[in-house]
Amino acid sequence: MAMQRGKDILLKMEDPAGTSAYLTVAGLRARTISLNAKTVDTTNADSVGAWRELLPGAGVKSASISGAGVFTDSAADTAIRAVFFGQEARKWQIIIPDFGTLEGAMLIAALEYAGEFDGEAVYSLTLASAGAISFTAL
Repeated sequence: MAMQRGKDILLKMEDPAGTSAYLTVAGLRARTISLNAKTVDTTNADSVGAWRELLPGAGVKSASISGAGVFTDSAADTAIRAVFFGQEARKWQIIIPDFGTLEGAMLIAALEYAGEFDGEAVYSLTLASAGAISFTAL
């Protein structure tokens, strides 16, 4: 398998105007994708050798996506601010080249802006899954 460039991972938000288009989140320099599944421990006195036993498929699954980058004041930045302040769950796509696409409803859990007096304005955001997340292999 060939190596992949981190800058090729795309984060896209469903256009709030109601079209079926997606807006690419501009200016991102770093992206992190976390897929989680909580476990349900069913270990009891009869567990062989006192080894932990887990109940398959019983835990809560979640996804979180975080990104940070340069503030560009693009149309996507405006839409992100509106969705955050409205606390709307929107459909998002995370495209990972030569791997696949994650897609589903997410809520913006955190939105931060920062800047040094001699540097660029930056932002970071964190998305939390708000429903089922699908995966489509490329």
